[in-house]
Amino acid sequence: MLSGLRILVVEDERGVRLLLTRVLEDAGASVVAVASPEEAFTEFERRRPDVLVSDIRMPGGDGYQLIRRVRALPADRGGLTPAVAVSASVGEEEALGAPARAQAEARPPSIGYLANEPAPDTSATLRARLAERGWVEGQSVKLWYRYAQGKPERLPSHADELVRLGVDVIVAAGAPAIEAARRATRTIPIVVATTDDPLATKLVASLARPGGNLTGVTLAAPGLARHRLELLRELVPRATRVAVLWNPTNPSNAAELRETEAAARGHALELVAVPLPADTERRVALDAVRNAGAGGLLVLADVLTLARRAELVTFAARSHIPAVYPLPEFVDAGGLAAYGPSWSDAFGRVAAHVDRILRGASPGELPIERLARVELHVNLRAARALELAVPPALLSRAQRVVQ
Repeated sequence: MLSGLRILVVEDERGVRLLLTRVLEDAGASVVAVASPEEAFTEFERRRPDVLVSDIRMPGGDGYQLIRRVRALPADRGGLTPAVAVSASVGEEEALGAPARAQAEARPPSIGYLANEPAPDTSATLRARLAERGWVEGQSVKLWYRYAQGKPERLPSHADELVRLGVDVIVAAGAPAIEAARRATRTIPIVVATTDDPLATKLVASLARPGGNLTGVTLAAPGLARHRLELLRELVPRATRVAVLWNPTNPSNAAELRETEAAARGHALELVAVPLPADTERRVALDAVRNAGAGGLLVLADVLTLARRAELVTFAARSHIPAVYPLPEFVDAGGLAAYGPSWSDAFGRVAAHVDRILRGASPGELPIERLARVELHVNLRAARALELAVPPALLSRAQRVVQ
């Protein structure tokens, strides 16, 4: 009856898995049986079966979610493969009844949001942009929020929990969250928001075609470091020494530091690179900045500096050090000046990626975007406290001036 058909079976219960395999093989099919949605998707892409048979409820994920992932693939990669959802919980299924089963199958998709901190601007932007595309939280989509609250060691367990919840997409904000999500799943689409360069950090080999289950948005772009140094020179033209706060464990920061050093040599500026490799080292790092005798400070974009932006801004003000920051959010926290894309704006583009994935796009075929809009923000209140006269030409170029 099934002679020649290649069937992939997904069932976490060993006994049921063996039973299904035996029945199908007795009917002439060639069967590969696996125990989890993770294994199933890997085997699906490798073997391209003729039919997929999947359990509905499994500890490692949801059979419906697995089938949606398959449907998101292009036709030439198996996206139209016939799929059958089954359940070994016959009593429960019968108790539910056909209408309830239909409702369960039609449940709204869900999104997992994994980040260090519950930043209201980013999550609000994500929700608003999703709503514009028809994904209204609590109505047409469910959002699960998981935060590390300054303890990145919590992120792996949070990511594992989102996988167990069977979310359809994970939004991962910042390098630690991205790494946790990547380790937790190779099948659930991951949409990243990062201040790092995905090529420098080897997150992907190509921005145009990232491959796998990952896509997203990056705020990193060539040339920004040079422009930030020029901005600091305009604000503090007599400075001959500049401190640079950077994370030596971040390859993207290393590339940005090299770019800054090259620009500094052209102006005979002395750079003092101050490492900030971990949150526990920030007191030591800030003391080093204070003792560097620098006339200005550049803060490089990193998940740690972004999370500690209020503390860094307060430190610079109290130490009377003019500082230029990588993102406008630092000026929102009271910083002197910033040049770069907005972390909040990135989540508008994240929402666009999530929307396309929920409508069937494959994440690995969606290019990782570099944010095109770069803005100059200047805080005159902070300038007055530092007794700095901001050049009128600089103010005329600013997209936003805080009075």
